[in-house]
Amino acid sequence: MEVTGLRVVHPGADTPAVEDISFTVRPGEVLGLLGPSGAGKSTVQAVLARLIRPAAGTVTVLGTPLGEWGHDYFDHVGVAFELPAARLRLTARRNLTAFAALHRVPTADPLELLAQVDLADRADHRVATFSKGMRMRLELARALINRPRLLLLDEPTSGQDPVRAARLREVIRAEADRGAAVVLTTHDMDTADRLCDRLAFVSGGRIAAVDTPRGFRLGHGRPGVIVEYRDPEGAGDTRRVRRIADTTAPGVAEELAGLLRAGVVETLHTREAGLDEVFAALTGDRL
Repeated sequence: MEVTGLRVVHPGADTPAVEDISFTVRPGEVLGLLGPSGAGKSTVQAVLARLIRPAAGTVTVLGTPLGEWGHDYFDHVGVAFELPAARLRLTARRNLTAFAALHRVPTADPLELLAQVDLADRADHRVATFSKGMRMRLELARALINRPRLLLLDEPTSGQDPVRAARLREVIRAEADRGAAVVLTTHDMDTADRLCDRLAFVSGGRIAAVDTPRGFRLGHGRPGVIVEYRDPEGAGDTRRVRRIADTTAPGVAEELAGLLRAGVVETLHTREAGLDEVFAALTGDRL
């Protein structure tokens, strides 16, 4: 998929919601759109989901311009946004069966999908009884029913405990490994770091930078050090923690060497720059 020069102006707005955004996503790749609320991430997703039309720019999906696709577009695209679209009076199984019937391509087995998102034991329960986290997992299963070649996700781990969030990341990674191109928006640093092959920092309706999570940390962040040590001048078992944000600052090397020579260091950990810190440094904005 390729997006070039995308510009979106919402009705009645004085300034564009999105201005000159360009990026590509290859099959088998997970691209994360990372930015604060109002940055333009969801607007980009809405364009890709054909919910709104851009004022300018081009979007090519699976080799075809977006505007030339017909109703068969969603036979190849899966969409799971933050507000679930399930029918509350139906069971989870019947929801997936109903959505599968809308497609003209082979679909996945509903029970297998429910098992993947940890809902197999609730397959025949009405969705109205589900928690937000359960509905979000069902929404992901619904987006996968047609085995999409392009997967659009908005906060896919929202409302999940750490174990289930990790499980959903595995499911999404499996879709990319199958060959799907994945575009997701997230505020979850763990998801951005562990799942995304590349990240696009979005701020003020523009993409400020694109890189891998590791590339951002190494190229723009300052690694630090956390030292736990016994206070050589303290009484008894007094402990101190020293957090050093910049190991290149004057006097830091001498300070660490002195603590090591004194034999009082108990733990010494390196600390990589977080993606939120790198984002702030590159954009002047906060996540």
